[in-house]
Amino acid sequence: MRCAAWFLRTALRPIMVSLLFVVTASALGQVSPAEILNPRLKADEAKYLPQLQSLQQSITATKFPFPFRLARYVNAQPRQRTASDSNGIEFVYFEGREVLKISGIYKAAFNATLLTKNERASRTFQEVVVPILQLVKQQIPENIDCDGIGFEIIYNTRDANKAYDYEGQESLTVVFDRKDAFAYLNASGDAQQQEILNRSDIFVDGKDFGLALGQRGPLDLQALERSVPRQVRESSSSIPAGAAPADSVAESRPALKSSATPADAMRLQAQSQAQLNAIMKEDGAKFHLLEGTPPSFEIYGDQTVLHVTLQNPLPFHRDTTSIYKRAAQDFDLFLAPELKGLLGRLPANAEYGALDFSVLNRLDHPGDEKNPSETVDYICPLKSVQSFIENKITSQDLIDQSIVLVNGVRIALNLQLVE
Repeated sequence: MRCAAWFLRTALRPIMVSLLFVVTASALGQVSPAEILNPRLKADEAKYLPQLQSLQQSITATKFPFPFRLARYVNAQPRQRTASDSNGIEFVYFEGREVLKISGIYKAAFNATLLTKNERASRTFQEVVVPILQLVKQQIPENIDCDGIGFEIIYNTRDANKAYDYEGQESLTVVFDRKDAFAYLNASGDAQQQEILNRSDIFVDGKDFGLALGQRGPLDLQALERSVPRQVRESSSSIPAGAAPADSVAESRPALKSSATPADAMRLQAQSQAQLNAIMKEDGAKFHLLEGTPPSFEIYGDQTVLHVTLQNPLPFHRDTTSIYKRAAQDFDLFLAPELKGLLGRLPANAEYGALDFSVLNRLDHPGDEKNPSETVDYICPLKSVQSFIENKITSQDLIDQSIVLVNGVRIALNLQLVE
């Protein structure tokens, strides 16, 4: 089945991290170029960031028939960290094309016994996609440097035709050619709009779908002519200018998604589970790995990362240290000395591009018996870590090439200045 879902990050974090991440995501309101690793996508995110931020604000201020909110990872479960990420506008690759993707959750609950799948998808298209498309036309230049405009909308369905009332979800994915996206609203009449839809890529629950406006049933897929034949796109081995070779994997998949997917992380996890369990059993205490939390493969941004959680045994005094000094000492005195031995025990697999080291700190405070904690994440490119342990780069070089988060909030870190 073709999956139209985006990345899910399933790692458990302390409650404080999750709450701060909600605040951070809401404050940003838009995917930051710093989160994107692919050079071409990163450049376009930076180039059009003001327009994308304006579009995000306009969508948030728009009233839909039912509540709608932008969501970067529409299938994330409420308990997952990614469920709070409202940065639902970003550039991604889809079948060899660069697409501006807009994704979110529509709080409609369509009765499956009264409305067909086509009618449910058509309602979602008319009530959500078309209004947002109007905002796109107002905020985004028609000559934007991408190949298409895409939408991924999750909505609820209710089926009472059983012994109980069952509620599930469906997803509608629509990918317009860039010119068609802007032409749709100017089309004279339903017939021209339907023609544009017929040559666009449309999926319901990840499967090709012939969306028919105003009809109970969908169109026959065999009778539709797409603007760019799918077999041509899928057989192409070319990589867009500036794209990393790994992007060719994502480009060959007929789904709107980033370079790495939850399925990739799950596959690597299954392949390496025995090795990861052995690390916990044999060397967990040596490396101060958090008990009961073996390393796990996850998705961060558009790449697969190996997440390792460690407990710093040395307490910090909250009144005499800052988050910057604690982050620096965590790295210099605790994490860095362990990297060579730890990397030698972790899976040597070229399919993941970074390591996410979560260091848990215990903060002592006079009279405070609860000993509050904090989490410092060092998200380091795998190649940079290898260069560091080979003494090819310095500690500061590794930090500069990495992302450092304190309780989910990104910080800049100069090791010498805060020591």
